[in-house]
Parts: sequence; C-alpha cells; structure tokens
Amino acid sequence: MKTDIGSKRVRKHRRLIECDGFARDDGLWDIEAHLLDTRSYDCSYDEDHRNGLIKAGEAVHDMLVCLTIDLDFKIHKATASSDQTPFEVCSRAATEMDKLVGIRIGPGWTKQVRERISVQRSCTHLIDLLAPLAATAYQTLHAELEKRDKALPARAKPGILDTCLALSSKGEVVRKRWPEFYTGNITSEKTPD
Repeated sequence: MKTDIGSKRVRKHRRLIECDGFARDDGLWDIEAHLLDTRSYDCSYDEDHRNGLIKAGEAVHDMLVCLTIDLDFKIHKATASSDQTPFEVCSRAATEMDKLVGIRIGPGWTKQVRERISVQRSCTHLIDLLAPLAATAYQTLHAELEKRDKALPARAKPGILDTCLALSSKGEVVRKRWPEFYTGNITSEKTPD
C-alpha cells in the first residue's frame, strides 16, 4: 500500500513484526512473535558490544517471544531470545518471560503482564511483542475453538462477538453465522433495493 504524502522521503528505520501460530502434536499451540529493527545508517550504542558499531542494514534488534498455550489460552511455557541487541546486557531480559507461565491470554492480559514483568528487568520490545502475539493466538485457535464450542450442548456466546464492526451482535454477520446471539432488528437493518 502506498500513500501520497506529497514529499520525498528517505527511510531511516524499519521495524518488522512477524507472528506465527503452530499446532503441536501434543495438543498445545506455539505462538511466536519475531521483531527485527534495522536502520539505513551506521549507529553505535555500546562501544564494548558488537565492536561498537551496528552497520546500516544490520539488525539493531532481532528478538523472538514464544508462548506455548492450550485451547483455554493458558500459558504452559514462555520463552524469548534477544539474538541482536544494542547493548550486551539486553540479552538477559529474555529470561523474564517465564514469569508468564500459568496465566491466561484474555481480559486483563496487559495488566497481568505488567504485574509479572518489570521493564527494569526485562525489555520494552519483548513486552511490546505480547500484544500482537495475543491477537495471533486468537487467530490461530479460532477454528479449533469454533469446533469445540459447536460440540457443546449449551453454547456460550463466542468471545469474538462485539469486538469489531463486522462481529457486532446487531450486525448481519452475526445474524447469519451465530443467529442465536443476534440482538439486532432484522427488518430495520435490511438495506433498500
């Protein structure tokens, strides 16, 4: 996608965040988020680390967080790595992720993360990866959750409902896909021909 901003631009920094979800053969799920920062110019942060120079195009940050979760979003394992960092001490921050074991991704997720992992002992960039990681977890498990919920005798309202315009309980998507949870007025929502 290109935007016409009316000015010439020179990229100075690029941050790429890539997320993946994997089904494991033991019934659990691995959800990974990878962050890569590069600059278009040479930079230096720590004269004792990386020969005191990070060259243009080299990774300033190259980090990964992996959470192993179950279908209820409970975290069974949490690991991280900081393979490239601007300071040598940064790599120690990855060890703090294991403090997330036992909690669930869901309401209050960000608050629980902040209570368990201090930015003074960890890394802002690793913690920031937890938001897209949570969204990726839901996207990864969605089909399996739907299958599980459909098999239940009394289905609870899916958590995805009322989270966006398309999934509003009053909207057409819900009326068609989850009619038992539709709360709109069928006659008033039809568009004129």
